[in-house]
Amino acid sequence: MEKLLFEIGTEEIPAKFMPGILTQLKELVAKKMEELRIPFSEIKVYGTPRRMTFIVAGIPETQETSEVEAKGPALNIAYVNGEPSKAAIGFARGQGVDVKDLEVRGEYVYAVKKLEGQPIENLLPGLLEEIIHSLTFPKTMRWGSHEFRFVRPIRWMVALFGDKLVPVEITGVKSGKYSRGHRYLTHSIKDAAAEKRLITATLEKVGNKVHSLAAGMKGSIEIPSANDYEKVLGDNFVLVDQDARREIIKNQIMELAKSENGIAEIDDDLLEEVIYLVEYPTALCGNFEEKFLSLPKEAIITPMKEHQRYFPVLDDKGNLLNKFITGCNGGSEHIDTIAHGNERVLRARLSDAEFFFNEDRKVKLEDRLEKLKTVVFQEGLGNIYDKSERLVGIVEMLQYGLNLKLDKDALKRAALLSKTDLVTGMVCEFTELQGTMGREYALLDGEKPEVAEGIYEHYLPRFAGDELPKGHIGRLVGVADKLDNIVATFSRGLAPTGSQDPYALRRQALGIIHILIDGKYHLSMMKLLGGVMSLLKVPNEKIKEVLFPVMDFFKLRLRNLLLEQGIRYDVIDAVYAEEKNDDIYDLYLRIIALNEFVSNNKDAEVIIQAATRVNNLCKKNEKEIPVNENLFKEVAEKELYKVVLEIDKEIIPATVKYNYEEVLKISGKLVEPVNKFFEEVMVMDNDEQIKDNRLALLEQVKGITNAVGDFSNIVS
Repeated sequence: MEKLLFEIGTEEIPAKFMPGILTQLKELVAKKMEELRIPFSEIKVYGTPRRMTFIVAGIPETQETSEVEAKGPALNIAYVNGEPSKAAIGFARGQGVDVKDLEVRGEYVYAVKKLEGQPIENLLPGLLEEIIHSLTFPKTMRWGSHEFRFVRPIRWMVALFGDKLVPVEITGVKSGKYSRGHRYLTHSIKDAAAEKRLITATLEKVGNKVHSLAAGMKGSIEIPSANDYEKVLGDNFVLVDQDARREIIKNQIMELAKSENGIAEIDDDLLEEVIYLVEYPTALCGNFEEKFLSLPKEAIITPMKEHQRYFPVLDDKGNLLNKFITGCNGGSEHIDTIAHGNERVLRARLSDAEFFFNEDRKVKLEDRLEKLKTVVFQEGLGNIYDKSERLVGIVEMLQYGLNLKLDKDALKRAALLSKTDLVTGMVCEFTELQGTMGREYALLDGEKPEVAEGIYEHYLPRFAGDELPKGHIGRLVGVADKLDNIVATFSRGLAPTGSQDPYALRRQALGIIHILIDGKYHLSMMKLLGGVMSLLKVPNEKIKEVLFPVMDFFKLRLRNLLLEQGIRYDVIDAVYAEEKNDDIYDLYLRIIALNEFVSNNKDAEVIIQAATRVNNLCKKNEKEIPVNENLFKEVAEKELYKVVLEIDKEIIPATVKYNYEEVLKISGKLVEPVNKFFEEVMVMDNDEQIKDNRLALLEQVKGITNAVGDFSNIVS
C-alpha cells in the first residue's frame, strides 16, 4: 500500500477562503477516487497561506476489478424466431461485447462487462489534473497569458505516489519532488536551535508529536516520498497541519496573556482566520495608550478584530486592558520590532476612532433624524427617515397584536431612533459598529436604558448562530425592521430567485422566525403583512401579488430550518395542510409535537391508520350538516359519537394552551371506537340521510385526529 501526495503551491491565499477550500478538496478527492475505483483507507488535507495539500493513504498498486452491466432492449425485440435481431446486435456492439454473451434477465437482455484493474500509477496524472480543474473558489484570477483560472497563481506542485513522481502540468508549472519551506525562516535564521526549543515546548503542551527542526535550507526543498512530507516541511519551518497550528497559536495566546496578568478573548472565527495567515506561528503582545480605554469597549475591540486580526486582553473582571495579542508568521527574532509595527498601526486606528467618537458626541441621535432624509432606502420607497416612521407604525401593530405589557413610549422611541447611528462618523468608518454605537450614544444622550438596548438588539441576529434579542423592545423593532425590508423588496418585484439573494432576505426571514420562536410570540402574519403593505403604500391591485408570496416565503424558510434540524418532511406537510394557519410560532409548536409523536410513540401507527381511513371517507362528503343522534342505528356509531363529545371537552383547553402533546395524547382515545365503528357500521348506507349523518360524524372525528396536523400526509 502506498500514499499519494499532491501539494499545490501558490501565492498567498485569502485566509477566509481556506476552510471551504480544504473541505471541498477532501470531498472532491474522495469522489474522484471512488469514480476511478481506487480503494483507499484515509484522506488528509492540509492548508497554509500558500499551499493546499492532500495525502491519500492505503492505495494499492492496481485498480479494483469490477463488473458493469447495461440494460438492453426487451426480450421480444432482441430476438426474432430465436435469433438476435438488429437491435440486439447493435446494442452488443455499442457495449463492446459479443452478441452471444448477452444475458437474459426477465423480460430484458443485459450486457455484462468485466473491467480489469489497471495500474494505479497510470491513472494518477489524469486524476490530479481533473481535481485541479474541478476546484471552485469564491473568487478566481488569471495570470500571464493563461486562460486557466485559480484562486491564486500556481508556483509549484509536488505529486508523489510513494516515492515515484506523478507527472502533472498546469499553466507551464510541472510537478516535481520539490516544495518550498517557510518564506523567510528557511533562507535565514540565526538561532535555529532556539526556535526548535520554542516550538517544541509549545507542541509538548498540546500533546503533538514534534519533528526535529534544523537550520533551513536555501531554495527549494526535496520531498523524498509521500511519507516524508510533514517531516521535511517541519524541518523547514512549515507546520502544514492546520489543526496543530490552531492548538499552538491558541496555547501561545493564552500563555502570553497570562504572563501579562490578563485573559485573552479568543474568538473562534478570528482564530480560524489567523491560522491560515501563518505557516510557523509565534504569538506577540503589543500595547496601546491607556487614554484610548475611555472609548466604548466595542470601539476598541472592533478595529482590533475586524481590521488588524488582534485578540483583546481582559482583566479578571472582564475589563479591557491596553494590550493586544496577535500571531506573526515567523520566529521570535526581531519580535519587538514586529510588535512595535503592529502598535503603530493600531494607534492610528484608535486615533481615528477617538476623533469620530468625540465629533459624534457633539450631536444627539434625535438631532440626526433630519439627516436620515439624505439616505436612500430603496428606489421608489423613500429614504431612511421614511423607513424610521414606518417602523414606529409597525411596532405599534406588533405590540397590539401580541398584547405585550411594556413601555409603549420607549418602544416607539427605539423604533424612531434605531437608524440614526447610520449617519454617525464612527459607524461610517467602522460599519461593524452599527447598533453598538447607537446604544452607546443613546445612553450618553440620556435615553432610557431599554431604548438604548432596543437600538442595539434590533440588528440581531446578524448571521447564522448569532445571539437573539432578549428584550421585547429589541425583538419588536427587529421584527419590524426585517419585515419592512422583506415586504418592500417583494413589492418591487425583487424576491430572491435561486441562489441570488442580494438583499439577504432569506437571512432576515430566518431572523424573524427565530425571534418569534424565542419570544413565544403568537400573531397573524397575514394581518401584519397587510399592515406593513399599507404603510408602504402598496397599490391595492398588487397586494395579493405580494401578500401570498411573502407568506409562502416565510413558510419555506421555516420548513428548511426544521429539515436541517432533522424534522420529518411528511410531518411538516401534515401541519402545512392547514393552509389558513399563518401563526409561525404555532406552526413550529405543532410540527415539533407531531414529529415527536410519530417518531417515538409506539401507538402512533394505529392512530395514523385510523385517521387516514377517516380522511379517505371524508373526501366523499360533499355536505356540511350537523350530526343528528336520532339517525344513529348501530351501537358502534352511538358509542363513537359519545367519545367524540367527551374528547371535544378535553381537547379544546389543550389546544387553547398550545399543548399539542396533550392534544395528540387525547386523540389516541378515538382509535378503539373508530376501529369498532368501521367493523360494525356500513358508512355508505343506501339511505342517503343515514349515509350523510355518518359522514358528518366522521368529519367530527377528522377534526379531532387532524387537530395538530393532517395524518393522511404521514408516511408510515
